[in-house]
Amino acid sequence: MGLFDRFRRRPTGGPAAVRARLEGAMAKRRLRGWNPPLENINALVASGGPRLLARSRELVVTKGYAANACEAFAANLVGDGIKPSSLIGDGDLRERVQRLWLAWTDEADADGLTDFYGLQAMVAREMFVAGECFVRLRPRRAEDGLLVPLQLQLLQSEMLPFEKTETAANGNRIRCGIEFDAIGRRVAYHFRRRHPGDSTDQGAVIPETVRVPAADVLHVYRPIDAGQIRGLPHIAPAMVRLFLLDQYDDAELDRKKTAAMFAGFITKTAPEEPMMGEADADLDGAAIASLEPGTMQVLLPGEDVKFSSPADVGSSYEAFQYRTLLSVAASLGLPYHLVTGDVRQANYSSLRAELVEFRRRIGQLQHGVIVHQLCRAVWLRWLETAVLSGALDADLAEVRPVQWIPPRWDWVDPLKDIQAQVLAMEAGITSRRKVVEATGYDIEEVDRENAADAARATGLGLRYRTSPGETQGARATPATRPEPADGAGDSTDDGAAATDPATEQE
Repeated sequence: MGLFDRFRRRPTGGPAAVRARLEGAMAKRRLRGWNPPLENINALVASGGPRLLARSRELVVTKGYAANACEAFAANLVGDGIKPSSLIGDGDLRERVQRLWLAWTDEADADGLTDFYGLQAMVAREMFVAGECFVRLRPRRAEDGLLVPLQLQLLQSEMLPFEKTETAANGNRIRCGIEFDAIGRRVAYHFRRRHPGDSTDQGAVIPETVRVPAADVLHVYRPIDAGQIRGLPHIAPAMVRLFLLDQYDDAELDRKKTAAMFAGFITKTAPEEPMMGEADADLDGAAIASLEPGTMQVLLPGEDVKFSSPADVGSSYEAFQYRTLLSVAASLGLPYHLVTGDVRQANYSSLRAELVEFRRRIGQLQHGVIVHQLCRAVWLRWLETAVLSGALDADLAEVRPVQWIPPRWDWVDPLKDIQAQVLAMEAGITSRRKVVEATGYDIEEVDRENAADAARATGLGLRYRTSPGETQGARATPATRPEPADGAGDSTDDGAAATDPATEQE
């Protein structure tokens, strides 16, 4: 075998290729100082959780961009509510279940401040700020007068102490306030009786924590690592930049304010002589001269006026702010215009492309976190309580099937989307149920309302028609049906419109 053959048959995936793929593991000059500890996420949360949580809450309360991002996150995640649509086959039973649920949502909040969908919004905000929220299922007595004797109580992350890591008296392990049995199942939560930061809640001395069974607690959080037991604030990746950017803006604003206070400075060779327009000296003995509009002042010999000309921020300020806020928006996983409200550099295509990716991420959180950890668990407990209390006469297994409908997405140009949905239905690509549910409504409720509207219009002798040739969306115009003459029918145009189902609804 010649030298050429040996080189030709040499394998290409040798040690050099492996080293290139593992460059991030090298410890040479460039990466010698990069030695992060090999710690589990639970250890990091346990050690830094309280401080991270305190800083996160301060940012959202005091910093404008953080507060706006929090509201945008909650509004897009749950909107006006992720609502159930029962899949019960029996129409009458399905109607009774839906009506009972709708009536109960007004009584769901144990604090009486909002309804069930308002609680969803509060949970979404807590996920942004604290990374997690605890929902305690509170059974109520029959004499409380509730339609279904069940209410929900929200508990903040601070109510479950991060530092409570020990072995319980029954041999179970308690990790960051959560009690696990021998096979790793959650069996209880050890909540504080009072919020550690609420100085207004002062009462008798009682045990610091209380054990609540895990069956009565919903822990809503987004697990980002396998085995993670506590949530991380959604704002965590952007916290440092938001804090430093706000300090920079405050310093720049204060510098400009201070510089604007000085109109000019007077210098003179004889300090003992009075200045032009000199007023009484202040407490420190420094005299202040004032200027009025239109003043023509003659200076004395030796006096000179130098007007203040403070340095401007320069042309780089706007670009620096834009790039920094872009980094903040990327760290939060939110579109730039939702964080800042700035749409100067946006157009229809860029907004649409940005929103498509953002809503794909929001859809993950809706179905994987809010629906799975909160909505489904509440629905099952509510049904069980309603059946056991006699508020609902039904077989529990029969009434469980349900699907959850997230709020509709509002697009920049809704007309194009509606036209695309109509074409998709006509082509059989999607169903009318899917299209209606995408708007955030239950198709059966919409059909009942349409039927009621049609019956009412027929009873009143009304006709709804679309103008001929109108292709940019139906614009219904009510018109009273004319009474035909004896032996005469409708006119040709009206008759044609009456036979076209696409242009008339009775």
